[in-house]
Amino acid sequence: MAHDIHYNEQTGKHGFFSVKEKAWHGLGQVISDYPTSEEAIIHAGLNFEVVKRPNIHALPSGVNIISDNSYFTYRTDTEAILGDKVGSDYEVVQNTEVFNFFDGIVGDKNGILYETAGCLAQGATIFVTAKLPDYIRVGRDDCIEKYLLLTSSHDGTGSITIAFTPIRVVCRNTLNAALHNHTNCIKIRHTASATDKLNEAHKMLGISNQLSVELEAIYNRWSRVRITDPELKRLIQLAMSPNKETYEKLKTGRDEELSGHFNNMVSSVMEYALVSPTQQEATTKGTLFGAFNAVTGYFQNVRHFRDEESKFKSIMYGNGLQKGQTAFNLCDSFAKHGSGALLFN
Repeated sequence: MAHDIHYNEQTGKHGFFSVKEKAWHGLGQVISDYPTSEEAIIHAGLNFEVVKRPNIHALPSGVNIISDNSYFTYRTDTEAILGDKVGSDYEVVQNTEVFNFFDGIVGDKNGILYETAGCLAQGATIFVTAKLPDYIRVGRDDCIEKYLLLTSSHDGTGSITIAFTPIRVVCRNTLNAALHNHTNCIKIRHTASATDKLNEAHKMLGISNQLSVELEAIYNRWSRVRITDPELKRLIQLAMSPNKETYEKLKTGRDEELSGHFNNMVSSVMEYALVSPTQQEATTKGTLFGAFNAVTGYFQNVRHFRDEESKFKSIMYGNGLQKGQTAFNLCDSFAKHGSGALLFN
């Protein structure tokens, strides 16, 4: 699979670092000790400045007009254009600023440490992960690490996002889920003040602590709920349903009308659930927790994406996240109501 980690020809390095673990696709810098934010920025190739400038429109007459409502952004070191359709109210948030307010909750005092950082698409998207202390434990041996993931963009799209991201150690499978009235992420406008950003970061830290407690109880309960293969297939079908048309066919029992593409996708998720070595743990094999892992693990470990940026976006806030949330809701209903939760009224 193609990667989209930025390679800086001037430095001869890829824009990514990871602590102790091998970096994506074997690229980037693997370092032995947890870095400070200043060190992390350098290791990840994020020590560049971004500038916003107005677009210039060339008319057929040969006259150039400087726009007052259309802008572009570029990085000053490589002069790569990061966004060519940026609005007048968009404010550039430099990479150093992103780390500055994240620094407020990272350090020895809280036991939170920078573990990875990098940039995609020539630096248009940046990300930072900070590891939280302790684990979510399912059973005796199944551990889920807890992270805060921060993403920001320089292309005029989206907000700064901080998300609570649990990752199952045995297969590095992202287990995002929003619970009850909580969300697993918060978004910060590029125009927000430094104080507002820091307050939001602290807010996310508090949310993640509460989510950790709830998730540990839920995942342990699911690990004790058995699910048959037919029930697993129906849950996967419902979770992976791409549109209303497919949902209606499932609802009315017209499985024979399901598309070949959809059936193949369901088969791939089923195969991952039943055959993958990481699904053979006592907490996952034949359990509801394993069913949830099958859907989320499909996007993390099986499905092919166009590039690493597409995979990253799908898992963290796109289709992969949405399907995972649907699977979470289905598993929650199954745990409470049994297989009847997979039937239609």
